[in-house]
Amino acid sequence: MLTLSALDTMLAISETGLVEELIVTLLAAPQLIAFFEKYPRLKKTVNNDLPRWQDELKSRLNSTLLPKHLEQEVMLFRAVQLQSTAQFSQQCSGLVSQLTELNSSFAAQGLELIAEAPPVTPALHTLFLQRWRVSLIMRATTLNNQLLAEEQERLMAELLKRLQLTRQLDPLLSDNDRTSGRLWDMSSSNLATENISQLIQYSEFLNTQPELMRLAEQLGRANAAKSVPKNNAPPEMTRVMVREPATVPEQIEGLHQSDDILRLLPPELAALGISELEYEFYRRLLDKQLMTYRLQGDAWREKIVQRPSHQQEMDEQPKGPFIACVDTSGSMGGFNEQCAKAFCLALMRIALREDRRCYVMLFSSEIVSYELTAKDGLQQAIRFLSQRFRGGTDLVRCFEEVVKHMQTAHWADADAVIISDFIAQRLPEEVINKVRLLQNQHHHRFHAVAMSPHGKPGIMRIFDHIWRFDTGPGTRLARQFKRHF
Repeated sequence: MLTLSALDTMLAISETGLVEELIVTLLAAPQLIAFFEKYPRLKKTVNNDLPRWQDELKSRLNSTLLPKHLEQEVMLFRAVQLQSTAQFSQQCSGLVSQLTELNSSFAAQGLELIAEAPPVTPALHTLFLQRWRVSLIMRATTLNNQLLAEEQERLMAELLKRLQLTRQLDPLLSDNDRTSGRLWDMSSSNLATENISQLIQYSEFLNTQPELMRLAEQLGRANAAKSVPKNNAPPEMTRVMVREPATVPEQIEGLHQSDDILRLLPPELAALGISELEYEFYRRLLDKQLMTYRLQGDAWREKIVQRPSHQQEMDEQPKGPFIACVDTSGSMGGFNEQCAKAFCLALMRIALREDRRCYVMLFSSEIVSYELTAKDGLQQAIRFLSQRFRGGTDLVRCFEEVVKHMQTAHWADADAVIISDFIAQRLPEEVINKVRLLQNQHHHRFHAVAMSPHGKPGIMRIFDHIWRFDTGPGTRLARQFKRHF
């Protein structure tokens, strides 16, 4: 089967010229010129896509088959080209009949040439083939123009749709040429303009919460440095987190002797009401010998300590992808849900700007994953923003999935961001050990974005950094007051 591209090659028709002419005509459309004048950054992005369009058009020409009758005529032309003048003279009458049967546009002209000069000479033979070739070139050019006109119409419709989509998203998610380029690539997915309302809604919400955006900017793998101690260096002040007994411990562990009146056993408290045992009660209180509940739990507080100063030797590390894990339990609904989704949108914006990957994992009773910077990232972002937060909190399964991802080559330099209120059960030692191994040996970082001040310290201590964003009514009001005044 002959293709249109093969016929062009055979007849020495320049496909490149036809394709380039179509591209120039396409970009000269008045609606595109007006659009690019208003959004010059998008014009540069579209120009970078021109080589791909040219390749697609050439591929379409290569894959388009000739009509059956035209293919037969081309094969007949090639056979006649190989004939001598004597052979052509013997078969010319039958040749014209074949052209008529194939509905060739050259049939009538060929008949006239043969009728005008009955004795077939070499000059007539050459003239016949030249006129026939011109006829085939005209038919091939017509087919090319028809095909390219269809492609031009399709490209124009696709271009206008993608430009409209990118125009709406560019001010929300883009702040440089690289981001515009990635948005343009992502807009090629089958996404209707009316489906991006949630992206616009959460982008506008993020603009009303600048603290969330500033928090997102601080996350990720920044340029790190190795620290080498310096001899006889003066000490420097640093802040560290120290552990101490919690004021609100988490669970009862057993019984012990103490003077903690708030945790007295009922029999000890009953002795205080008996006059004969009252002095004995006070004696045991002073000696810290009263039977009380032993409660287990730790709290962490910030402490300023001195340490030797360090000389910094810069060892830059590449910025890796984000793995954002979002708690979709019922306690994360409402304003917490809005903040968590907007925060992931901020991470997506940073990932697009810095050419990184952004992977979002929702965890509660099951794990649902989205890659917001994939080829169909806009569709996945819309599906993520459409999720509703309900269910329980399964941090163990979340950490297991993160560890599994980080052990693969694609996510070997990723950082994990856990967004939750951290009101959950303690993590088993097996999971803690796996996370510590990734932190110590592979230099992965685990960040916590705490949406509540009541998160359990026993869970929080596993993270490298804890970023607090209190979503309580009082804190929200204070932030709003600070922004306006």
